[in-house]
Amino acid sequence: MSKPCTRRWRWTIRRLARSEQGAAAVEFAFTFPLLLVGVIGTLEIMGMLFATALIEGGLREASRFGITGLEPAGVSREEKIIELVNRAGVGLVHVNSGDVQTTVYSNFESIGQPEPYVDDGPANGQYDLGESYVDVNGNGQWDPDMGAAGVGGPGDVVVYKLDYEWPLFTPVLVPFMGTDGKVMLEASLAVRNEPYDVASP
Repeated sequence: MSKPCTRRWRWTIRRLARSEQGAAAVEFAFTFPLLLVGVIGTLEIMGMLFATALIEGGLREASRFGITGLEPAGVSREEKIIELVNRAGVGLVHVNSGDVQTTVYSNFESIGQPEPYVDDGPANGQYDLGESYVDVNGNGQWDPDMGAAGVGGPGDVVVYKLDYEWPLFTPVLVPFMGTDGKVMLEASLAVRNEPYDVASP
């Protein structure tokens, strides 16, 4: 290759190296995927926050009904509670009977507490098989939580807990959060039932 031709090639390469034409397009190509993931992630989180607000609101409505002791004709209190939660979900959140748990306690101090037991020697600070205990919830075994299943009677304290699997809108965040494309949303609250007449409808 002749010297003039070599010089021309070098000049062309230097000119291309100094040129900034198309730099914005290249930068955009690198940053756009990150921007897209950020936007999608923001929308996903907003969706989860909205769904959490819906289930919390639904649980509040359900507990307001539950404390009254009313049983509408043809439907149990438990079924009515599920109906109220789904109504508050405005079609975005739909729960089944297994998604809502209600646990009954005699008072607020008992919530989450184990059934009383006698820590026979050697005392180790935990229940061991064979030790005597008080079967508070009446299920025939010692439990680390003395609460009983159900919606309770007059004056009982009831804990409402809802676990709901919220599906992610896109597969973009699946590797970073949740399991199998779903995120577990939780809500809970504790209320005391009104002193209603158990004989009332």
